[in-house]
Amino acid sequence: MNTTLLLDRDGAIATLTLNRPASLNTLDSEMIDALIAHSSALAADDSIRCVIIKGAGRHFMAGGDIRSFANELADLPSDRRHHFTRMVEHMHAAIENLQRMPHPVLASVHGAVAGFGLSLMCACDLAIAAESSYFTSAYRHLGLTPDGGASYTLPRLVGLKKAMEIVLLGERFDAAEALRLGLVNRVVAESELDTATHQLALALATGPVIALRNGKRLINQSLSQSLSAQLLSEAESFGACSASEDFAEGVHAFLEKRTPHFGGK
Repeated sequence: MNTTLLLDRDGAIATLTLNRPASLNTLDSEMIDALIAHSSALAADDSIRCVIIKGAGRHFMAGGDIRSFANELADLPSDRRHHFTRMVEHMHAAIENLQRMPHPVLASVHGAVAGFGLSLMCACDLAIAAESSYFTSAYRHLGLTPDGGASYTLPRLVGLKKAMEIVLLGERFDAAEALRLGLVNRVVAESELDTATHQLALALATGPVIALRNGKRLINQSLSQSLSAQLLSEAESFGACSASEDFAEGVHAFLEKRTPHFGGK
């Protein structure tokens, strides 16, 4: 049984917990397989309204398992090249699952957020961080370049020059800087992280489902669309949302001066 990634359900909220705390939740082949399998299954589950990704123990994720990397050093360079190219290509299926799933994905991070841990957080739609969190791309320290989509997400989140700095220098920065850069949405005391994460997930899970799913899709596609194409997508989505029961509930709640209760239809 694969226990490197735990899945829990609380109603419409699914939580994936990276579960190698003794190894700072570093990514190994078992965790890769579990992340792909779980993200694929959750993406196809229409009863899900929000997915949380967090780490067990003292850290979110400190990157790849370097001890497993060392096992490959005895191989010929050509064999290493083939092994690691295939490994990263396989792993990237999980990143695509997270971005393409209709449900919003929330990263809840603390401690080390390094290497693939940073990439994973950036692949999520929202991120909340404990004040104790620290961040680094770290790849350059191993003579590597980013994986997990960091070279795609970082320029879009922080701008080209800052993305260059994060990747080329590999310096560590704290949660306050991550918030300033727009890498995380909120920073809270570590003792409040679980509560704040649950509150944010609950706000997503009880929201208007079609509107939130379409909103995620519209934002994700916007940087590859022309203005005219994006405007058309917005019109189509607005029309689709207006046909939902959630739209009717939202209008009635506004007029009746009460909190809306969205049913997801």
